Amino acid sequence: MADLIYRPRRLRRTENLRALVRETRLAPEDFILPLFACAGERVRREVPSMPGVHNLSVDEIAKEATAAGALGVKGVILFGLPETKDEFGSGAYAEKGIVQQAVRAIRAAAPELVIMTDTCLCEYTSHGHCGVVREGEVLNDPSLELLARTAVSQAEAGADVVAPSAMMDGQVGAIRDALDEAGFEHVAIMGYAVKYASGFFGPFREAADSAPAFGDRRAYQMDHANVREALHEAELDYAEGADILMVKPATCYLDILKTLREEFDVPTAAYHVSGEYAMIKAAAQNGWIDEERVMMETLTSIKRAGADIILTYYAREATKLLRA
Repeated sequence: MADLIYRPRRLRRTENLRALVRETRLAPEDFILPLFACAGERVRREVPSMPGVHNLSVDEIAKEATAAGALGVKGVILFGLPETKDEFGSGAYAEKGIVQQAVRAIRAAAPELVIMTDTCLCEYTSHGHCGVVREGEVLNDPSLELLARTAVSQAEAGADVVAPSAMMDGQVGAIRDALDEAGFEHVAIMGYAVKYASGFFGPFREAADSAPAFGDRRAYQMDHANVREALHEAELDYAEGADILMVKPATCYLDILKTLREEFDVPTAAYHVSGEYAMIKAAAQNGWIDEERVMMETLTSIKRAGADIILTYYAREATKLLRA
């Protein structure tokens, strides 16, 4: 009898064979589409560093969300560009703030969509930082009150999930207490549990007009070299009541995502951020890569590492391919 030889290639011969034994499967239900709301009417302004991504007025963002839902995308996360900014980011928690308007418009146009809201101050403050600033320092505890007010305002507008991204210590607990006290026990919190101070955020800051006016955010966002600290951050958010734990950015931090998936019994999310998206777009526009293949390979790697939810500007394109 001939020696038995295992030949893995036997199950790679055809597309149907490969699909039959595929270990990691993407689905439209995995994706959340980020959208940027701005003032005006019939505004659809492309972000130069993010081809295919636009600043959208409230009427246009409702159309965009509805169209994404029709494709099969199950949810969106909203960011806002207010008409005016001030020291305390009051537009973030205003009843008629730009994100609040967008939530109401999307809820009316596409009631079945999951609506998430970024809960932060950086897009609304005149200094561009994520909290209250005094004498050049971002103060933690005074910022918590404003973040909690923002979350409640977003919940009142109709958000299903609020997503605190300011990286202030105790932000999840403060928001959970405020939501519960206001009667929004049903509103979930997706904590930006592990948010690194990353160079991959550059195009987003153009899209959201949120670059800091001085310094940077390394005093409150995480050092990219740290792993144990990431686990500690996630433990804190989990203990404070986060329903979902997020890692941001995604592809350079898949090891962190895998660790969270193994350590915690709540859903995990990863944000495939603006710089990651822009690099694929730029390489594709130069003819250096096959955009669809690299897009799907990248998103699959995020799912394979443990993400239950993937926030990505490619949500529509990936969903189209998966449903084709």
